[in-house]
Amino acid sequence: MDDKESLIEQGKKNIELACEHMGALMKIKERFEKEKPLKGLRIGMALHVTKETANLVETLIAGGAEVAITGCNPLSTQDDVAEAMRANGIKTYGYKGESSEEYYKFLNNVLDIKPHITIDDGCDLITEIHTKRTDLLEDMVGGCEETTTGIVRLNAMEKDGALRVPIIAVNDNKTKHLMDNYYGTGQSTIDGIIRATNILFSGKTVVVAGYGSCGKGVAMRAKGLGANVIVTEVDAFSALQAKMDGFRVMKMENAAKVGDIFVTVTGDKHVIREEHVRVMKDGAILANSGHFDIEIDVKGIKSASTDQTLIRPFMKRYTLNNGRSIYILADGRLVNLSAAEGHPSEVMSMSFCGQALACEYLVKNRGKLDAQVHMLPEEIDDSIARLQLDTMGVEIDKLTPEQVEYLESWQEGTK
Repeated sequence: MDDKESLIEQGKKNIELACEHMGALMKIKERFEKEKPLKGLRIGMALHVTKETANLVETLIAGGAEVAITGCNPLSTQDDVAEAMRANGIKTYGYKGESSEEYYKFLNNVLDIKPHITIDDGCDLITEIHTKRTDLLEDMVGGCEETTTGIVRLNAMEKDGALRVPIIAVNDNKTKHLMDNYYGTGQSTIDGIIRATNILFSGKTVVVAGYGSCGKGVAMRAKGLGANVIVTEVDAFSALQAKMDGFRVMKMENAAKVGDIFVTVTGDKHVIREEHVRVMKDGAILANSGHFDIEIDVKGIKSASTDQTLIRPFMKRYTLNNGRSIYILADGRLVNLSAAEGHPSEVMSMSFCGQALACEYLVKNRGKLDAQVHMLPEEIDDSIARLQLDTMGVEIDKLTPEQVEYLESWQEGTK
């Protein structure tokens, strides 16, 4: 068996393994196979090409769609999965370690199918369409966005009057950002750091930059491993939450002096800069789990270095011109997908239920939605939660008629 055949075989096994843990999504796939709600549609995707994403693609195809997919980060494609998808006749572009130039070429390969719907993780497809491929807008039904960073960009587009198609903010589903971002990012980020370094978390001081859903998850998991956690924030309420959750809260300039491991999850740029690394401990480890590779100013740190040495596959040592050394993992890209495999399948099942149902919602409401960022109706989000509970064998109570009447009235008060 040659290397390609071996990759295909391993990819098929991993996709099958993920499928076994994605019961909620498989229920949607079964319905899609019967109803074909996406028949005749072309869907262009820029998501992390993982074993879980492969099952989303199969679900969309089961619904009648033609699909083309590429990665949404140069280091996040799982090559065995990509080869297995190509072997199955799916237009799949990209590989782990592609250049920035190749990244944008692959995005345009996807756009060449002239998609009616886009599924983005970071808003790069939508941005490319609105800036360079505006001819595609006329036939578009809309798009779906997977992550916080993409929603930030889309909201900015809407505010500027630049957005020309409706977009479903799948990230804003409770079954996405309160599950995927919190439980998924927390576990997979720690997994990526450990795989890259084999470092012990217990007894270390971990600095988490950002205390949104992702930061909360990372802080929780680091604390569970015995780390002393510090949170840095710019938002007053998020900082207050971190303090009330029992974490130390301080400015990055102060946290930089005491941290052993740093994790950025803010969605912003240059959260850790040259002035911060200059005061860090010798041997400090820097990792990013925000979508783009700009949260750590790698270029600025590189310019302040006298030497850069790759110590392990995703662990590079930067020797600063003050004599100290720090380590940056995965070149500042998503450590959980670069050095590990991303979120567990159970979590991604809920996120991808949201993507599949968002595509169906766009089709059902074609021509009725304004060119702005929309949330899925609460009942759809609730249906995803119920599907997941069902796959976990969990039963919940139901309101009695008396309870429903009470909740819908205002006359009954203190007796």
